[in-house]
Amino acid sequence: MSITPFTLKVLEQCKITLPPNETTTTSFLPLTFFDIPWLFFSPSQPLFFYEFPHPTSHFTATIVPKLKQSLSHTLQHYYHFVGTFFPSSDLTKPPLICIDDMSVALTIAESNGDFFHFCSNYPRDLKDFHLLVPKLASSFSLEGKEELILVLAIQITLFPNVGLCIGHAFHHVVADGRTFHNFFNTWASYCCSFGSASSAFPLKSLPLYDRSVIIDVKGLEEVFLKEWRKRRLVHDIAIGREPNLEDVSGMVRATFLMSATEMEKIKCFIINFCKEKNQTQPVHLSPYVLTCAFVWVCLLKNQQCLNERVKHEDPTYFGFIAGGITRLDYLGPKTYLGNCVGFGRASVKIKELLGQDGIVVAARAIGSTIKKLDSSLFDGAEKWILDWEVFHGSEQHVHAKWSPKLKLYELDFGWGRPKKIEEISIGYTRVVSLIQSRDVECGIEIGLALPKSKMDTFFILFTKGLSVLPCDPLINFS
Repeated sequence: MSITPFTLKVLEQCKITLPPNETTTTSFLPLTFFDIPWLFFSPSQPLFFYEFPHPTSHFTATIVPKLKQSLSHTLQHYYHFVGTFFPSSDLTKPPLICIDDMSVALTIAESNGDFFHFCSNYPRDLKDFHLLVPKLASSFSLEGKEELILVLAIQITLFPNVGLCIGHAFHHVVADGRTFHNFFNTWASYCCSFGSASSAFPLKSLPLYDRSVIIDVKGLEEVFLKEWRKRRLVHDIAIGREPNLEDVSGMVRATFLMSATEMEKIKCFIINFCKEKNQTQPVHLSPYVLTCAFVWVCLLKNQQCLNERVKHEDPTYFGFIAGGITRLDYLGPKTYLGNCVGFGRASVKIKELLGQDGIVVAARAIGSTIKKLDSSLFDGAEKWILDWEVFHGSEQHVHAKWSPKLKLYELDFGWGRPKKIEEISIGYTRVVSLIQSRDVECGIEIGLALPKSKMDTFFILFTKGLSVLPCDPLINFS
């Protein structure tokens, strides 16, 4: 479903610098082995929609200055977000984060689009969202020797008298989702504190930049750099490259809700099936595993329903990111600023997911992969880049983005919680986004982008699958 074409009027383009009392010195932050795999990923593009029933005059006179000032104060604690990224020209050294001009590009805009259309769950044209996404500078040449890539850009778009959207584009090479969520939280808290009785927002904890707390016990840095150098010489890497809009022509995005009651139905089905067939129950049946397993099966059945060529003996993979701070063999500081995540990849044969017990098989594979990461985060880590390469451009593999644990719907800048959150980058690859539900306790919102015909079929599979899943192992939801 699309809407009447809307326009976007840019009101201001500026650069947000650190507060005047902050020293602007150039510094370098070496990437750790955790950062290097993200060189192969395109930017994340989350949009946060807020109800805001005020005119443009109030927005520009009151809200914009507050957002600018609070962002500036936030950047003094996350100052590497204002930097540029220098891929090494000779490919012999780790890439570096360089703090150069000390600013983040901020765009202030106004739109005549339908705010509540953007905040809906039903299928919407993916291209409708792109005017709300900030432009992140692509790589360019510096005196013919180096490439410079900005790591963060922000755009705030007002829908007069209705709402506003805070859009981000950022490269994960500088930090993981946990760190960016802390950044969002700090900005929102600073924004709420301005104009209040308190003189300043008291930070509970400051980000830790010390790279020495990350120990490369398996020599993964050189392994990952070798993969980086090999691919860098052959073709462009993902970082700095924003997708072409032609690649998403005909694509729609929709949001599906998995409630706690529906998760319990899936869990009940799995347990009863295992009892009926005298099989071992999957080791990990968390809400995340149950949701991922169900979506994975629906997507595979979607291909089958559309008569797409599916080789049943081929493997299908489900990839996800696992938090690493609590999985390290040593005590990792929760305030560490940077990447500290593991890559999980569950694998089964396609025919196994298409069978009567497809959900059981999927849950067992994902849960076992999580347990493996729990016991040894770096077991098989030397293959992380190779393992994840199969996801690019694939129709039979899926990977998940974000995490319900991050509580993104709690980000309040002073005018309430977000009305809706959308991750736009999922439209370019076979990705699903998983975040906490805004309105349903313990629920999970599933963001998905597909061609219109595939989305229609997926909707039928998803809704029918949940409606006919009783605690009866003999009923197949296909």
